Amino acid sequence: MSRNPYASDAPEADDAVVRFDDVSMRYGREPETLRDLSFSLPQGSFHFVTGPSGAGKTSLLKLIYLAAEPSRGLLHLFGQNVAETGPDIRPFLRRRIGVVFQEFRLLDHMSAFDNAAVPLRIAGHRPDSYRQDVAELLAWVGLRDRMHALPPTLAGGEKQRLAIARAVVGRPDILLADEPTGNVDHEMGLRILRLFLELNRLGATVLIATHDQDLVARSGKPVIHLEGGRLVHMGLPGLARP
Repeated sequence: MSRNPYASDAPEADDAVVRFDDVSMRYGREPETLRDLSFSLPQGSFHFVTGPSGAGKTSLLKLIYLAAEPSRGLLHLFGQNVAETGPDIRPFLRRRIGVVFQEFRLLDHMSAFDNAAVPLRIAGHRPDSYRQDVAELLAWVGLRDRMHALPPTLAGGEKQRLAIARAVVGRPDILLADEPTGNVDHEMGLRILRLFLELNRLGATVLIATHDQDLVARSGKPVIHLEGGRLVHMGLPGLARP
């Protein structure tokens, strides 16, 4: 995967790939959706973002994958201040981030294989250079026999796993997921959790926004808990303040 040629050679502070320093965010002239968030995500870490509906979970992910801008504070990705990056640098940052969207965002006129390969095509790779890798990835997520199927013919769990394959095909350093088990049954949710744990084991920094407390409990991973747009707890869920 291409690296940003403008990136600093200096080591990232505390090995953090994401750092928020008093970050707030608002949409237009609305009240702030996120308020004064300060935390960092070390390279290779795994966290859940939890909180009630409207707490700001999706907005937090949008800031990290550069779909939104802070209204106040400093956001650093891979050691770089996002506010100081220009249009020549941001595409390189985005290529290091994979996103599993809540609504999948699959292209219905393209096969599962071609959907999974979209990030590689955008990056300019030739089909013969990635054909085998994409096929192996789809087999890994359990879609070996569905790689030529169109998304409208896939079940909800199959669409979810295809969205995960597309997010990770470029081997991102950060993997974000917004409610990845919201459209599947309990058994499939556990299977998806195992996929994310394996991707984390292979080196990806994983951040999952979810309402699924059972998923969080089974993972044993720490949470970033939001309420009213504020960070009220970061750590193991059992140690959260009442």
